[in-house]
Amino acid sequence: MTTVPADAGMDSADAPDTGTTPDGLPLAVTRLFKGVVYRDADEKLWQRLMELSAQARDYVAVLGLELVLDDTEGYAFLRSSPDADPELPRLIPRRQLTFNVSLLLALLRARLAEFDAQNSETRLIMTAEQIGDMVSVFLPESSNEARIQDQLAGNIKKVTELGFLRKLRGQDATYEVARILKAFVDAQWLEEFDARLADYRSALTGAQPERATA
Repeated sequence: MTTVPADAGMDSADAPDTGTTPDGLPLAVTRLFKGVVYRDADEKLWQRLMELSAQARDYVAVLGLELVLDDTEGYAFLRSSPDADPELPRLIPRRQLTFNVSLLLALLRARLAEFDAQNSETRLIMTAEQIGDMVSVFLPESSNEARIQDQLAGNIKKVTELGFLRKLRGQDATYEVARILKAFVDAQWLEEFDARLADYRSALTGAQPERATA
């Protein structure tokens, strides 16, 4: 293949852009690969990401990814693009969720929607006890209270690891429901929530629940 010099048949003003990387772009994209970027956690990084959002989208698109950035809610993350080449390896893995974790996510999302409709504040704070009361309505009766509490603690821990609950420092068993949950459990899903809960109840009475993915 023959390489044409940059000045062949054109002057320097007509030379193509060499495609230099904007300052701060590699750092912003690297942080996105490590996980969700929150505005309230790093205002400086968030501002740079906002300024470079178009370049960041182009940057990750080459890898079959898309940038989800919500300035209103203050979060950004990467996910696999639906238009990506199916032969590309999946860089953002799908995670298997147990039935009880899926139920907890669904209930937290519904609670967040209810909170937004009734409050002008943006932070939904819940204790482990409040979360347990919310979930208990949908659990089968059991005489083994200790086992139920252990399962609940495990589910809360898993949802926290997934980034949908954020434990508050200095407050025992108190959590903030992360608003990024709205991006994973959308409005259309909520419209089908009652039907999904009916499925949950059926599963809890004995049918084998399906695993969900996130």
